Amino acid sequence: MTILPMTEAHWPAVKAIYEAGIATGNATFETQAPAWEAWNRAHLGHSRLVAVDEAGTVQGWAALSPVSSRCVYGGVAEISVYIAAEARGQGVGRQLLQALIADSEAQGIWTLQAGTFEENTASIALHTQAGFRVIGHRERIGQHHGVWRNTVQMERRSPAVGID
Repeated sequence: MTILPMTEAHWPAVKAIYEAGIATGNATFETQAPAWEAWNRAHLGHSRLVAVDEAGTVQGWAALSPVSSRCVYGGVAEISVYIAAEARGQGVGRQLLQALIADSEAQGIWTLQAGTFEENTASIALHTQAGFRVIGHRERIGQHHGVWRNTVQMERRSPAVGID
């Protein structure tokens, strides 16, 4: 497995993995993947990664979104990580998340946030293993296909960035 910076050329594979995650019903409130242009605008320009196998097939991706346009939150980002169904349970998510943490810290990010449906126990476990901690729960925060959903809020504070 190789971790590479994500480029627009990876988008068809990234989008397919995202759509498969959406189809599970436990990955996101989104109901369809956007076009590249919209996705590109919604995510930070750095810390966009793909995991590719020996054949060059994208097995997963991770990226960051800003949590606010206010400059005081410039070092805080929300994480997205998606793994292809056939690659789950093989350490791809762990490798991607570790690389994303390192890349985000190199870019000055001191806090990573994740909001996960409470039913997505695999994602919660992955984040916990990567040093995220549960900071709260949001009950009935939004409807997904007409059903109120709860999320688990997690964060990881960098031990190296923003510790003045």
